[in-house]
Amino acid sequence: MRSIAGFYQIDEGEISIDGRVINSIPSHLRNAIMVFQDYALFPHMTIRENITYGLRIRKMPREEIERRLEKTVHYLDIGMLLDRMPGQISGGQQQRVALARALIMEPEVLLLDEPLSNLDANLRNAIRAELRQLQQRLRITTIYVTHDQAEALAMSDSIAVLNAGKIIQIGSPAEIYYHPANRFVASFVGTVNFIEGSITDIDEQHIHAEAKGLPILIERRKFDAEAIGSLERSKKVLLVIRPESMKILDSAQAQKDAANIFQGEIDHYIFEGSNIRYWISALDSMIIVDMFDPGEADIRNGMVRFRIDPSKVHLIAL
Repeated sequence: MRSIAGFYQIDEGEISIDGRVINSIPSHLRNAIMVFQDYALFPHMTIRENITYGLRIRKMPREEIERRLEKTVHYLDIGMLLDRMPGQISGGQQQRVALARALIMEPEVLLLDEPLSNLDANLRNAIRAELRQLQQRLRITTIYVTHDQAEALAMSDSIAVLNAGKIIQIGSPAEIYYHPANRFVASFVGTVNFIEGSITDIDEQHIHAEAKGLPILIERRKFDAEAIGSLERSKKVLLVIRPESMKILDSAQAQKDAANIFQGEIDHYIFEGSNIRYWISALDSMIIVDMFDPGEADIRNGMVRFRIDPSKVHLIAL
């Protein structure tokens, strides 16, 4: 990110914006503006002076500065803060000011370095939604670095997952979440259950697998021809199952649905209001199952039966 902004020089390769190679262009001429993790507001300047600093350095006409300032503070709803000092406003307001200082420059590329990490959970969620709406309204290409998986899924059109300095997978949030390229991506993005198994058969509708001596059906339609070929050659597979892709059953459901039903014992659970997360000892593993909108009747202990949704099992060839 700092290389894109021009703060670091790269040793090899090219960086281009809209087809224009910018390797030799100094940072102040790249029009790639960065919002730092700590906001980096000038404590001795008012909010108005902080936001307009870049334009004043460029000696832009006062009328143009005022026009851009009015437009930018309107987007971010911070007009009432312009005459205050950074020390007089909250963390969420400081984040908006730092973003305004970047947006007023009308960048081609907006670079956000974990901009919400200093905020509490509720404020982070609120600002995250505002940032996403603002980015879609302004249509500015934005590179957003975060270690918060939920934040990456919520903010992005495209996600790049990096490990040890290498890009492991690029895809939409849904592709990264439901079709991870390997075990690292699956475990890094969201909570996941891993079960090692093997392929026993592949027909027109299903992939038949076996795990811990028990049969598991997986719908074939979610796998393309290349993936099917890889699975056929491998035989040994890793079943990737998200906690929300399973359901704890009552006795009537357990009798009605025969496929992919397993038994286990609840080890412990966490009640979070909108959902209960269960840890169930089954299939020689600790299986995590999420029950949403549970109600008091779904707070359970002891032995239970649960069903794995055959349309939501991802397979990684081993």
